[in-house]
Amino acid sequence: MNVKTLCLGILTLEDASGYEIKKSFENRFSQVFDAGFSSIYPALQQLTKDGLVSCREETQDKRPNKKVYSITPEGQKTFIEELKTIPAPDKFRSEALTKLMFADLLPASCVSTLIDTILLSYEKYIEDISAGCDKTRPHSEQFLCGFGLTIRKAAIQYLHDNRHLLEDDAVRQQKAAE
Repeated sequence: MNVKTLCLGILTLEDASGYEIKKSFENRFSQVFDAGFSSIYPALQQLTKDGLVSCREETQDKRPNKKVYSITPEGQKTFIEELKTIPAPDKFRSEALTKLMFADLLPASCVSTLIDTILLSYEKYIEDISAGCDKTRPHSEQFLCGFGLTIRKAAIQYLHDNRHLLEDDAVRQQKAAE
């Protein structure tokens, strides 16, 4: 899925401004997709041009007018058709894991610190996401939340169980260099 398609999806839930759509990416979709204003606003412009969303301006006190986007019937149809297609295989991107691929180039203490930092970030993620995983959310959001928690918990367990592989290599490399 791309940003345009996800903007359509967000607009199936409710009318929204570009800012509110960005907040949905930061909250609802933070586990599966990342998008910033630099991709959201061009997507909304193209969707409007294509007739898949409409835009109206709302006046605000002491603030500039706010553009609020709504999905059109054609946009709804386009989004549903996209949902019916077979998804591309998942891609996993992680700066932390990429750094760990080169752990053998680091001193052992740096490798341990890096792993500890990753563990802390996963634990913080679990703490933060758990607060928003309540049973009052729609089932699809509960599902996504539970999936994200399960993945992070498994990652923590894997790091605990296997950190020695990277740390041992770093120690060996360090001794060989001395």
